[in-house]
Formats: sequence, C-alpha cells, structure tokens
Amino acid sequence: MGAMVDYDSQQHVLQACRDHDVKFIRLWFTDILGMLKSVAITIEELEHALTDGISFDGAAIEGFARRDEADMVIVPDPSTFQILPWRPREQSVARMFCDIQVPGGDHFEGDPRWVLKRVLARAAEAGYTFYISPEIEFFYFKDSTGTEPLDQGGYFDLTPLDGGSDLRRETVLALEQMGIGVALSHHEAAPSQHEMDLRYTDALTMADAVMTYRLLVKEVAMRHGVYATFMPKPVANQNGSGMHLQLSLFRGESNAFHDPADELQLSPTARQYIAGLLRYAPELMLVTNQWVNSYKRLVPGTEAPMYVTWSPRNHSDLVRVPELKPGSADSSRIEYRVPDAAANPYLAFAAVLAAGLDGIEQNQPLPAPVLSATDQLSPEEVERRGLGVLPSSLGEAIERFEGSNLMRETLGEHVHETLIANKKLEWAEYRSQVTAFEISRYLPML
Repeated sequence: MGAMVDYDSQQHVLQACRDHDVKFIRLWFTDILGMLKSVAITIEELEHALTDGISFDGAAIEGFARRDEADMVIVPDPSTFQILPWRPREQSVARMFCDIQVPGGDHFEGDPRWVLKRVLARAAEAGYTFYISPEIEFFYFKDSTGTEPLDQGGYFDLTPLDGGSDLRRETVLALEQMGIGVALSHHEAAPSQHEMDLRYTDALTMADAVMTYRLLVKEVAMRHGVYATFMPKPVANQNGSGMHLQLSLFRGESNAFHDPADELQLSPTARQYIAGLLRYAPELMLVTNQWVNSYKRLVPGTEAPMYVTWSPRNHSDLVRVPELKPGSADSSRIEYRVPDAAANPYLAFAAVLAAGLDGIEQNQPLPAPVLSATDQLSPEEVERRGLGVLPSSLGEAIERFEGSNLMRETLGEHVHETLIANKKLEWAEYRSQVTAFEISRYLPML
C-alpha cells in the first residue's frame, strides 16, 4: 500500500506557503510518453491534497487507464515543493511532483515516476545510489511554425554569434531559484542550438529536474517571443539534440566506478555496468529514443552513436569514458550518448540503470574499446569488426523492445505493452505519409 504524506512534511509545505504568499499549487506528473501534466489547486485545498491526495480521471492520460478503471489519486511529494519564479510574487504559484496511486493506496504501475522508484529500490538493495548529470540540448527558433534560427553561431560561440545567451542566463537563474544546479551552459554546434548541463544528483531528483528544466526553457523563450524545442532532429544536415547522460554508482560516500589502479580509473563494477549497457542498448532505444524523429539524429557525421561500441575518447561512441584528473575519484563516470532530449527521463533513467545492474549481476565481460571514430566507419569495416548496430528506425526499435525480457521486467507489463501499442500507431502513421523529399525526388521523373 502506498503511504500519504507524513505530518512533519505536511507542516513544512504549509508553512512555506504561508511564508511565500502561495495561492495556487500545481500538482505535476507525467504520462508514459513523458508529457508533463498538471492539476492546479488553491491553498485552501492543499492540506486535503497532502493528507488524502486528489482524485482524477486517469482515462484521459496517455497510457494510464482504460475507461472502466479510470479513477486514480494524485499524491504530492512535499520534498519537491518549489515556488515557480516566472509567476507573480503576490499570490504566488508553487509546484510539487506527484506519485499516482489507485483507490485504496496501491501505486499505479503505469506511473513513470513509480517505475524509476522501483529500479532505484533494486539498486539500493545492492548497496548503490545512482547519480546522473544530463547534458540536454535544444534549439531556439523564431516561432513554432518553422525552423528559422536566432543566430548562425557554432560550438561555444559568444555574442553576437550566440543569439540565445540572454535567454540561457535567465533560464539558469530561474533554475537555481528552484534548487536545480546548472554546471554549465553554452551554444552548441548547430545554428541556434544550445546546451545546459545539470549538476550531478540522485536519479529521481534529476528526473524531476529534467521535467522542470524542459518546461522552464520553453517558458523563458515564450516570454521573449521565441520558441524552444527539444525535438531530436528539427533541422536536416545539422546536429540533433541529445541528452547525454553522465552516470555513476556510489556505495555510501565511495564512487563504485573508481579504481585508481586501472588505466582508465574504471573499477570492475564500472566495466560490468558498461557491458550491460552495450548488451541491452538496442532493447532500450524505444525508451531512450522514442519518436520517429529520434532516428534522424543517429546518422554519420554528427557525433551521434550508431553502433554498440565504447571508447575512452570518441564522441561518436555509444559509451564514452571521460578522462579524469589524478585524484578525482568522485568524478569517475561514464557517458551514455544515445538518449535524446525528448526522452521520458523517468523511464530512460530506469532502463539505463536496469541494464547496468544486469551487467554487474551477471558479471558481463566488456569487449575491447573502439579507438577510431565510429561515425566514419564503412559498412564493410563495421561488419569486419563484428560491431553491433543500433536500431536505425522507430520500427526496428519497437521490434527489439517488444522482445526484451529486461524491459518488460523493468518497466512492468502495463508500461511495456502500452508503449508498444502507442509506438506502433506512430510508426504506422509515419509510414503512410508522403514527404516533401519524395515529391521533389520522384514526381518529376516517375
């Protein structure tokens, strides 16, 4: 049975609302696709919400419930209480992330946040805490109807080539007001493309932070009359937007990925974790890269992975091991580069953790690294080396995911089957479209 909020946590939130003149509280949760949902209540209803939760119709939410089992309960998590800095200070607005329960108090198996909590509990049983720092890319465009950029800047460019520096500054300040640390921000490789790296924290806190970050980036952009998008590949012949994940496991205060005696300062645990990621990466991609458009990012020449490889240096590999300075044990980590900026962070983090844990539990052997740039390899060289190939379309990803026992066990039957059904519909709809490319290529000659 799920538990409602304890008394001390209730009082802390209620006092914070009094201190900050909070009038409205937004109760946030996500559907299976990672779309942020919200129910707004007034301060007068807050104590009831904290004590008993708020009932709602789950049938209206993607992947939640059939109409004959629609009743659900939103349970706020008081540890996520934050004032929304872009809203008025008088009669201000706060938010809390929520867990979803069914009447009676059991956790709803289709709640992505609960999926992540289950996998984190499994890691905790093995003595691990899972930490993540995501590098999340996005584009600014002049409006939502096209892809006209704000600038023609490139990697690390400054004003005037960087047309989004003031927008990034305002976004970083707002994130910090909400307790979300930003390690760095900069212009990315493509015109009007940007990146912010969120500071390391535990995976559940980070999944909530990613959802907040994506909304806040869009809110700030909208206030300035421009449009921000996390679409994986909005512009042809330019780099797409990834969500590269810096990952590590800790045992207490000790980094379980660190071994000072190893050439790369990687422990056996870290190598087994990488091996698990390599083994299961194709099966995870319906979660880490869930859209038709996701696979347009994974093409040669864009530093995006296409093969099941790892490397201590290359940015085009699936897994990269960042070089460490001597004595920086806490910084030992691996970088998982295939997820894109539009993934559901709760499901993506759960899948990535489950794959790594399986590698550790099964003592998976780690193959040799690939030291040459993988996005420059010919098909013949890929075959000669026996490299695994990642799915190149949503259709392939569905097939690999559908047959994955690991994903079925990790996400649960409900999420696994619902996601398959939703993505099969998306793939079928996409395949029925006639694109501008086809018209321009074939109509004049056929």
